Amino acid sequence: MSRSFDAIIIGAGQAGPPLASRLTSSGMTVALIERKLFGGTCVNTGCTPTKTLIASAYAAHLARRAADFGVTLGGSVEIDMAAVKARKDAVSGTSRQNVETWLRGMERCTVYQDHARFESLREIRVGDERITAARIFINAGARAAIPDMPGLDRVNYLTNTTILELDEAPRHLVIVGGSYIGLEFAQMYRRFGSAVTIIEKGPRLIARDDEDVSDAVKDILEAEGIAVRLDADCISFAPRGTDIAAGVNCTSGAPEIVGSHVLLAVGRRPNTDDLGLDQAGVALDERGYIVVDDQLRTSVPGIWALGDCNGRGAFTHTAYNDFEIVAANLLDNDARRVSDRITAYALYIDPPLGRVGMTEAEARKAGRKIRVGTRPMTRIARAIEKGETQGFMKIVVDAETDAILGAAILGVGGDEAIHGVLGIMTAKAPSATLRRSMPIHPTVSELIPTMLGDLRP
Repeated sequence: MSRSFDAIIIGAGQAGPPLASRLTSSGMTVALIERKLFGGTCVNTGCTPTKTLIASAYAAHLARRAADFGVTLGGSVEIDMAAVKARKDAVSGTSRQNVETWLRGMERCTVYQDHARFESLREIRVGDERITAARIFINAGARAAIPDMPGLDRVNYLTNTTILELDEAPRHLVIVGGSYIGLEFAQMYRRFGSAVTIIEKGPRLIARDDEDVSDAVKDILEAEGIAVRLDADCISFAPRGTDIAAGVNCTSGAPEIVGSHVLLAVGRRPNTDDLGLDQAGVALDERGYIVVDDQLRTSVPGIWALGDCNGRGAFTHTAYNDFEIVAANLLDNDARRVSDRITAYALYIDPPLGRVGMTEAEARKAGRKIRVGTRPMTRIARAIEKGETQGFMKIVVDAETDAILGAAILGVGGDEAIHGVLGIMTAKAPSATLRRSMPIHPTVSELIPTMLGDLRP
């Protein structure tokens, strides 16, 4: 016998719980299925734990720099990694418990903690029970991709999930992957006292960003003693006693790096391979992501896909925005679309990188006539006062329409200051609107209008 609901939500990540709240508030009965940890990637293995660790790493870094600010500390800076981990676990655990408590106390919401699998178009097996609904929302998330590299099966390795269980700093952490996840862990563990080497197959770090941004990030990391190996086109692994040897076929440098730990940070893969989606006829792309339209509907009417599993965004904020789009269309008669949103994200090294819209390279490739403004953080009073002058800001403007096409702020407060640009872009206002504003002094944001007043072809 099957139990019937108005809606079924698979996954308690960033999109699932708020959608359950909206649906139940509208009078629907909802079954929410979570097979493991409430809160999804962000709360358990993503933003919440990593940014908590980054905060501890920043405290250690600032303590080492205390003399720069006229502050004298007695003795050396010691890192208690067990305490660092306990703090991370407490912050993450509180967030997870809050999500679970919210869901379990939600009127008209039934929570199942088990694995979900489609048995037919509208029927899902969860544990020993079958449940049905006319509307099904898949919020299954993603996990670390494990590359096919020679020797990987012979060594122990870490992912962004398992590294969070360490209660001591690795002697030498070798990170495979020079993008956002890898770089955040690289700086974090360097500040915890580990030797760190980054191995990247490409010619530069964070390849999605402009080359000047990539170069500046590399300089920041290398200044802290992090080794960066680029153009590593043939990576392999072999045990060396209790250590791990990573073979690197690069254009320069030693052909082998021996470390105590290896972290794989080479991308993500969607959690779609064990949901029985073929039983419902839900189409996947060649990478396993669920194919969705501009309003997040799958190939099957009555089934939607939200969050990392749909390939339309890989961030907490895109997952939450997926919820907003689905709820607006379904409940508010508001035709919101994925294509309406502006790309925005941040890299949480220190200083952080805030990014919005197109890169300069993307704008040029699109054939746009552009004007570009830049300012080094060394010319920003707020950065000088805080003693954090690494990085720069850049903005790209359409020369014909005066529309802001994109911006990057690599510097102290960059992850917050970028939102002023995002707001103007969302409002579809010309750059002149922001240029004529009167920002507060002393802030990082105050130099954005100044930068716009000095645009160059």
